[in-house]
Amino acid sequence: MTQQPQDEFDTSVENAEAWMKAIQERLRINDNTKGPRSALEARLRETEKICALEPEGRLKMDLVLMKADALLRCISEEEKHEILSKLKDIKAMWEETAIYITHCHSRIEWVWLHWSEYLKAQDEFYAWIHNMKVTLEPDIELQLGLKEKQWQLSHSQVLLNDVLNQSVLLERLLEEAASLFNRIGDPSVDEDVQKKMKVEYEEIKAEAQCRVKLLEKITKEHEQYKTSVDQFQLWLNGVTERLNCCIGETTKLPADNGLKTLQNIAKDVNRGEKKLKCLEVQSTGVIQNTSPLGAGKMKDELEELRKALEKLKLICVEEEERMHKILKSESAYQSQARQLEAEVQEFRKMLQRLEDDLESGEKPKSEEDLVALWRKYIATRAALAAEESKVERLKAQLKELFRFSQNIQPLSDGVVAAIREYQRVKGKTFKMSTGTETELRQSFQNPLREFQLWKPSAQRLLDSTANVAEPSLTHAFLLQIEACLAQSSQFKEQLMMLQLKKDLLSSIFGEERAKSLLVEVTDTAKEREILHKSLLQRRSRLQSLVTQHKDFDAGFVPLQKKLSTIRAKVDLENEPQPDLLGKETRLQRLQMIQEELAEFIVQMEELENLVQSNPTHRRKMNQLSSDYQTLKRSLEIILARTEKHVREHWTFNNKLSDLQRWITMTEQKLESYQDASGERNTASRVADLEGLLAEFPSKEIQLHLVGAHGQLVIESSSPEGAAHVHTEMNQLTESLRSLKKMTISLLSSMQPNTTVVDTGKNITIVGKTLTTGFAFGSSAVTLKHAQTKVSKEEENSHLLKLMKDFEQWLHVENDKLSKILVTKPSSCEEVKAIHSKLKELQSRVPEGQRLFEDLRSLQTVVGTSEDVEDLRYQWMLYKSKLKDSSSSLTPRSLEEPDGFRKRRPGGMCPFLHRVCWAALPLQILLLFLLLLAFLLPLVEETHSCKFANNFARSFNLMLRYEGPPPT
Repeated sequence: MTQQPQDEFDTSVENAEAWMKAIQERLRINDNTKGPRSALEARLRETEKICALEPEGRLKMDLVLMKADALLRCISEEEKHEILSKLKDIKAMWEETAIYITHCHSRIEWVWLHWSEYLKAQDEFYAWIHNMKVTLEPDIELQLGLKEKQWQLSHSQVLLNDVLNQSVLLERLLEEAASLFNRIGDPSVDEDVQKKMKVEYEEIKAEAQCRVKLLEKITKEHEQYKTSVDQFQLWLNGVTERLNCCIGETTKLPADNGLKTLQNIAKDVNRGEKKLKCLEVQSTGVIQNTSPLGAGKMKDELEELRKALEKLKLICVEEEERMHKILKSESAYQSQARQLEAEVQEFRKMLQRLEDDLESGEKPKSEEDLVALWRKYIATRAALAAEESKVERLKAQLKELFRFSQNIQPLSDGVVAAIREYQRVKGKTFKMSTGTETELRQSFQNPLREFQLWKPSAQRLLDSTANVAEPSLTHAFLLQIEACLAQSSQFKEQLMMLQLKKDLLSSIFGEERAKSLLVEVTDTAKEREILHKSLLQRRSRLQSLVTQHKDFDAGFVPLQKKLSTIRAKVDLENEPQPDLLGKETRLQRLQMIQEELAEFIVQMEELENLVQSNPTHRRKMNQLSSDYQTLKRSLEIILARTEKHVREHWTFNNKLSDLQRWITMTEQKLESYQDASGERNTASRVADLEGLLAEFPSKEIQLHLVGAHGQLVIESSSPEGAAHVHTEMNQLTESLRSLKKMTISLLSSMQPNTTVVDTGKNITIVGKTLTTGFAFGSSAVTLKHAQTKVSKEEENSHLLKLMKDFEQWLHVENDKLSKILVTKPSSCEEVKAIHSKLKELQSRVPEGQRLFEDLRSLQTVVGTSEDVEDLRYQWMLYKSKLKDSSSSLTPRSLEEPDGFRKRRPGGMCPFLHRVCWAALPLQILLLFLLLLAFLLPLVEETHSCKFANNFARSFNLMLRYEGPPPT
């Protein structure tokens, strides 16, 4: 019976070994990088063909594993060791062959790519050499001006820098040629070729340096000429500016000095003619290295400079003639100037006399002296106003002198100084009279301001003494009130004096302002009178309060009675309530009692303020405080318990109303199905009924939760309330049972050929299994029993939800993977697109692993579930298939994958099912080890040939390569 499997296994092993030996022989023949490029490319094509045969070898290995699996099932334990040893050897040989294929192909392909990159770099270098020769071959062009020559020099310097920078690239290219020659030995990269490249580079470098030196010389000569022209232009502008300062009506120099300055400027103009001749000689050499158009511009510039110099010389001659005429008009100016000076001196003496009168007075010592000084200042202001006509006459005389061309600035300064002194004395008089008037106003307004400053302090004193109960503070406040009363009497005297000075106030403030000030004084007097009366009343109250603090017992007895009354109210609130309204009412009463306790502690603290050093009073207050603390703790306990009962009752009512609402809506929906006629929407109604049957297990769990909360409500309610809760729970149980029966009967009537079976755990329709539920409890199950099962049922419900979420997520990911693998790419771009999609699926594997770990953690608490094990198998199968797809991403390997197994096939033998589950961990371990061996290249950070090639680290230098890895 075992001979046929044995023969098939031996045959498959022999075929696999023969195939691997043949492949290794072909690889050994082609494992060489020496020789010309055509031979290297032929060996590369041969290794590509060998890599294409790798799936055939993998197929042979799969056949060996399959035959070995069949053989291991039907042989004894002693023979298994021999078979397993052969399997180990053939696997090791396959791994060696696969690695050899990858390394041989990678090494040859890397050398071929290295050679290609070198040739590309060499072509770029010779193209640069050609371009530089074309650029440097023509002669230097003559430029228009200095800026163009500088641009030409900058361009040549850029070319020279490019040549110098190219030396680094040349050295790199020579190193690459030497490295490549050591590997391939081809004459196209020998030392003669390297020397030729270096010689051509040196020729280009010498030509560029000569061109830069010549351009630097030409540019420097033009810069020197340009500097000389600019200096001559600056000199010409300076002489012109000096000449402009001496001519026209804006000059301030005397006629004699102006004439001397013009003669000096004429000498400078004669020296400028010599400088211009030197510029003409210097321009000859610059014009030779300049374009014809630029030379014409230089000649035009020199001609303009000569014309400007001639014009300057002509202006100097004309200005000398004009200065002689100015000297004749100075004599007529002198007589009028002396008369104006005499009048100015007389005017200034009069101003000095008035100013001395202002400063002769002493500082006022009283209010009467201040009034006299104010009247003196008013008289001085009137005298200064009379001198206004003399000031206008001085201004007219000064205006007549302006028709002369002489400099009248000193005389004008004297007149202006006299007018300014007049304005200063006038302003000083006005300022002193205004200051005196301001002092008078402040003197009259000070009582009002001081009262406004005193009023808030007095009001604060009244506010702070409104609730004073401490004897020590009462005495201090009495002293402050006495001081305020004395200050109030002073304000009364000052306000009365202001009311008697009505005429003086009118002369200083004016009629309107004086009337408003008197009204303000009257209002202030009324306010002072009100505050004075309040202070007197507060003084009398504080004096009476000092005597009241001595009687303690009058306040202690009412507090003791109030505490006893509150204790009696708290004792009445221990009885249980029948319903939620009673519990909430009791909670409100307890909160009101708590507020009464808060008011009690305030009154007790006020009474404690009266307790001083009396031991008896202190002992009574301590006992009262101890009773208050005991009552407060008792009230807080009862209040917390009542709040808990109210929350529990509210939770029970909400959950009960939610379930009743669902039952009512479902009954209305079923009644609408019963009333509907025809078969038009039968399929949709059948689907809705099946969905309703699937919801019943979760609603039964919700019913048990409601029962648990109801048991908590029963424990905190009176017997009448507990009986009412029992009645509501029985009615809810009966409603859910009748609704379930109605749904099953209506589904059976719509599908006569089907049978609905309710086993308590599953609701089964022929050919279809709904979501597993829990057996509905009989009416004899008590609420106490439901409470003990709440936690277990909640965990089961959470497990079902997690299983459903994970299965939906896995189904969506599997559909995406199937669509990707069904696609057959026809180009490299499509392969890259598929690879990016697979990487996106791999990035979401941690999310699925987290969902599965949450499911496993909850499954270990609730218990073992076959559905969880099924999901575990599907999850492992999905990860292995995703890894296989990523590792074999080639156009031939992207074939349509097999779909996931969604459900276990019906009718499976239980014994075979258990055997498969027992062997599943070992099969998964072997599959994982096999995948790990193939996926080792994918652990690198990026997909690059420099990471896939193990020989890359043996080279000192690698060329850049952009693209997917060659293997």
